[in-house]
Amino acid sequence: MINLFEVAETNKMIEQENLDVRTITIGISLLDCMDHDIDVLCKNIYNKITTVAKDLVKTGEEIEKKYGIPIVNKRISVTPIGFVGSNACKSTKDFVKIAKTLDRCAAELKVNFIGGYSAIVSKGMTPAERLLIESIPEAMKVTNNVCSSVNVGSTKTGINMDAVKLMGEIIKETADLTKENDSIGCAKLVVLCNAPDDNPFMAGAFHGVSEADCIINVGVSGPGVVKNAIEKCKGEDFGKLCETIKKTAFKITRVGQLVAQEASKMLNIPFGIIDLSLAPTPAVGDSIADCLEGMGLKSVGAPGTTAALAILNDQVKKGGVMASSYVGGLSGAFIPVSEDQGMLNAVENGALTLEKLEAMTCVCSVGLDMIAIPGKTSSATISGIIADEMAIGMINQKTTAVRIIPVTEKDVGETVEFGGLLGYAPIMPVNEFDCSEFINRGGRIPAPIHSFKN
Repeated sequence: MINLFEVAETNKMIEQENLDVRTITIGISLLDCMDHDIDVLCKNIYNKITTVAKDLVKTGEEIEKKYGIPIVNKRISVTPIGFVGSNACKSTKDFVKIAKTLDRCAAELKVNFIGGYSAIVSKGMTPAERLLIESIPEAMKVTNNVCSSVNVGSTKTGINMDAVKLMGEIIKETADLTKENDSIGCAKLVVLCNAPDDNPFMAGAFHGVSEADCIINVGVSGPGVVKNAIEKCKGEDFGKLCETIKKTAFKITRVGQLVAQEASKMLNIPFGIIDLSLAPTPAVGDSIADCLEGMGLKSVGAPGTTAALAILNDQVKKGGVMASSYVGGLSGAFIPVSEDQGMLNAVENGALTLEKLEAMTCVCSVGLDMIAIPGKTSSATISGIIADEMAIGMINQKTTAVRIIPVTEKDVGETVEFGGLLGYAPIMPVNEFDCSEFINRGGRIPAPIHSFKN
């Protein structure tokens, strides 16, 4: 039973503390669209997506009006295209044709992103998956709303270093092909380890082959709510602080659960999971950095930052799993530099470096996210950064990712403007010591010993 106090409390979180549902994402299987003819495949993909998701945006808007809960994004994820296109695609141009079809679906349905231009190559690559990966730069150039991801490692399989090397090259090429827009193509491309099948957040969202034909996944977010709760604990011990964050996460998740169930009912699509991730925006008061600094840090990046982030991540999960029986996706705290004003401030004042961000990814949900680096950075160095992040995910049995943007013709001291939720970012310095001999070894880094649990 919902009482008047809870209604008033939720209204306050929405009106004063930036509480929102960050995304309703419909996951759609394209397995039944597969065909040997590329034109037939694209027609099948278009028909299925525009049929299943035709009411997504309208439904989201109706729920917003009914409950007064902002729903920032309506999105779609599909079965990894590296798999779907395996029979029909004989060239990179064939895969780009699918990317254009996905973009046309997104435009017609008025969703802001469609994810799943993806390949899962943690142990090896099929010829079709290699073609898809090689097509990514062109696909990111000619589309507006398509997101791409490549999973190159997992705790069970190890790290595919051939794919890691290739992705360093692909990121560089994507940056160059989209240099007229500050290399924005790289903002829609992420490299992952242990990618979940049910992630509603871009750019890493895809509809896993273990999922149902279609599903509703919801991502909630409330850094502002958590920040205000933390501020009320000033001077309290860690037990009190953790309890406060946990209770707050419970309330945030209940809002997401309400939206998910309502969307599932209205669209007649099964409810999948709630993703508990605290996802920031460039708006003031909607920052993960502010939450960490509210715990007593002068600035994010100061000693104690990783411990503070570990507290936040763990308590968000503990509160969330009590509020919903179906928690999935990534679920924790995102630390994208360009999308978080507090993170930006810390980078600009010298408190937060790339190395400290890497340390923080050991305990956060994702990894090195929306980080702009000099365009002159070599593909081998980018691959080295990816390899480090994949190793963190593999060893710690968690999802990690790299969404890094080598901004062509820009260097440290300059900034890059992406606009909207993607925000802006200062170009961060990168360790320039060479790692190409290491990256060029190729092959696969074996899975860790604790992966063997059968």
